[in-house]
Amino acid sequence: MSRLIVLLVVVVILIGALFFLSTLPKEQPTRQIEVAVPQGGNAH
Repeated sequence: MSRLIVLLVVVVILIGALFFLSTLPKEQPTRQIEVAVPQGGNAH
């Protein structure tokens, strides 16, 4: 019976850890990078 309790505790901790990691802020780009494209250039 104690093995079942240990297993349940481990599963609850894993679910809590996954939930916590999913709520952490993700990396977001701070600004959009735009580069002028020269006309003519290297197109074939």
